[in-house]
Amino acid sequence: MNLLEVFLSTLNVTLPVFMMVFIGMLLKRLRWIDQEFIATASALVFKATLPTLVFLSIIRADLDATLNPALLVFFALATLVSFLLSWGWANLRVPRPDRGVYIQGAFRGNCGVVGLALAAGMYGEAGLSLGGLLLGVVILTYNALSVVALATYQDDQRTNWYKLMIQVVTNPLILAVVVALPVAASGLTLPLWLATSGDYFASLTLPLALICVGAILSMESLRHSGNRALGASLMKMVTLPVLTTAAAWLAGFRGMELGVLFVFFASPTAAASFVMVKAMGGNATLAANIIAISTLMASLTVTLGVFGLRLAGVI
Repeated sequence: MNLLEVFLSTLNVTLPVFMMVFIGMLLKRLRWIDQEFIATASALVFKATLPTLVFLSIIRADLDATLNPALLVFFALATLVSFLLSWGWANLRVPRPDRGVYIQGAFRGNCGVVGLALAAGMYGEAGLSLGGLLLGVVILTYNALSVVALATYQDDQRTNWYKLMIQVVTNPLILAVVVALPVAASGLTLPLWLATSGDYFASLTLPLALICVGAILSMESLRHSGNRALGASLMKMVTLPVLTTAAAWLAGFRGMELGVLFVFFASPTAAASFVMVKAMGGNATLAANIIAISTLMASLTVTLGVFGLRLAGVI
């Protein structure tokens, strides 16, 4: 393919994802959807449709081809290094009360929605399967490290570690992965009627989730974002994806594995980070601003990243 063809094929992957985000922004601005709809739809995605999508993608996967323990370990280590780099930079440049929020915003990506949607757009069912397996690592590492960062810098607040651990263990996505792996390994197949019904239900996930992501973005927040939110967003969308993707390439990952790693590393800050900051008494405004800026940046940075990797012939 020539340069133009590579660029157009890249847009065919990234534009549909980010168009749904912008549609969400438009629908909220037109007041066709409201906060109650966003809360209900987000809960439906988190508790039901996304776990169904992950479960179906894993049981249909060729585990011999997609289950790579080295890839899972690398992603966990890369996440830990990203977390430590964010922490080190925050200690140098960010006032103490906002460090935990900055650290979480800089390393915690929206892999369950944006990352998974991009993986599916690039590699279809195989990308979904690999992304679903990575989500298990994502949920454990992101939640644990976020709590550490926020708890370290919160003042006069007590962290309920037991409650947080229960939330992680009972996370619907974790349960979907845990249930799906033995089913996939056993070779069992679902009855056609059940598989078709599951597909209908799971197909709600990505468009509904992306619309909700767009709907929670606030242009008012962007106008009052400040240097701190911009700095965390640049760390999340530029610095860390470049470093981690380069490390993945040096570690020998190529093709679909490198592509899925990149879109997970390059996903904008997770909307769940705002919920955690709010619950732990942190600077919720800063958390919301980081989410908004990184999500809007993603349409450019992810597109350029996929384009560059395809042009180099490594994904």
